[in-house]
Amino acid sequence: MTEYFVGTGGWSYFRVPRQSSLKVYSAVFNFVEVNYTFYKYPTARMVQRWRRTVPEDFMFTVRCHQDLTHRSGLKPVDEAFEALSRMISVCKTLKAPFLHLLSPSSHVFGAKGVEQAKDFFDSVNLKGVRLAWEVRGSMTADLVKLMEDLHIVHSVDISKEAPRVQSDVLYTRIFGKGKHNIYQFTDGELEKLDADVVASAVQRAIISWHGVKMTSDAARFKKFKETGKFIPVTAFTGVDSAKAVLQEDARFPSTRTELIRHQGWKVIDLTAEKRIHLSQLLSRMPEKTYRSIQEVTKELEVFL
Repeated sequence: MTEYFVGTGGWSYFRVPRQSSLKVYSAVFNFVEVNYTFYKYPTARMVQRWRRTVPEDFMFTVRCHQDLTHRSGLKPVDEAFEALSRMISVCKTLKAPFLHLLSPSSHVFGAKGVEQAKDFFDSVNLKGVRLAWEVRGSMTADLVKLMEDLHIVHSVDISKEAPRVQSDVLYTRIFGKGKHNIYQFTDGELEKLDADVVASAVQRAIISWHGVKMTSDAARFKKFKETGKFIPVTAFTGVDSAKAVLQEDARFPSTRTELIRHQGWKVIDLTAEKRIHLSQLLSRMPEKTYRSIQEVTKELEVFL
C-alpha cells in the first residue's frame, strides 16, 4: 500500500494571527517541501527551530540551493561540493529523507554533462539522504540511465507527465496546467491525479502542491484520500459561488474573453457535490463588456 505525504512548497502562506505558521501547518499536513533553501542558506539555529516546531512523524524535504543546480551545474568543482555539503547538513538536522534538485531548462545534459554529473555524484557522501531530481531540460537516454544507476528519483509534475525513471518513490511537484502557476484543480482532475499515483504502484508518494491555490488543492486532495469525498472551495453554490470567487480580484470593466482568461481557471461549487472551472459558466455568456460583478451574476442566473 502506498504511503502518502501531502503538503505544499513552503508554509509561509499558511498564516494564522499570533501563531507559528509552521506549527499550524503541521497540524493540517504531514509533509512540507522547504523552499527557503533554494534561495538562501538557513542558519543551524533556524533549521533546529523548524524541526522542534513540528511533530516527530512530520516529514520535511529540502530544495537544494541554486548554487549547485543553477551555478555550478552539478560539476565536480569545489563550489558544488560545498553547496551539497551544506544541504546535506540541513537534511540531517530536519531528518529529511529527500533532497530535491531542480535543473533549469537552459541546462542541457549532453554526454559530457552526464559524465560530469556522474563524477560529481560518485565523489560525494549523501549520508543516507536520497536525491529527487527535476530536469526541466530534455531527458536524454544517458541521463535516464544515470538516474537509474544511482537510484535517483525522477521528480515531475504528474498532472502533466509520468516519470521517465522507475522507482519505489514518486516525488511530484504539482503546478497545474495554467501559465505562471495560476491554476486550480477540479474534483475530477484530483481524482485523475490520484489514479495516476495509484497506477504507479510506488511505496511512497510525496505530493508537493504549488501555485496560487496550492493550500486549497492540497487540503482537498488530502481530504479525498482520507474520506473519499471532496470539501467545497467556497461557502456557497451556483451563482453565489461564482460571485464569491469573482470578488477575490476580478476587475471591471472586462469583456467575457478577459474574464475567462483571468478568472476562468478558478474552481467554483456548482452544487454541494460538484465543482467545475468558472470558465465553463463564463463561456456561455454573450461576448460583451461587463461593468460589474452584478452584471456577470445576472447573466449567469439565466442558465443556472
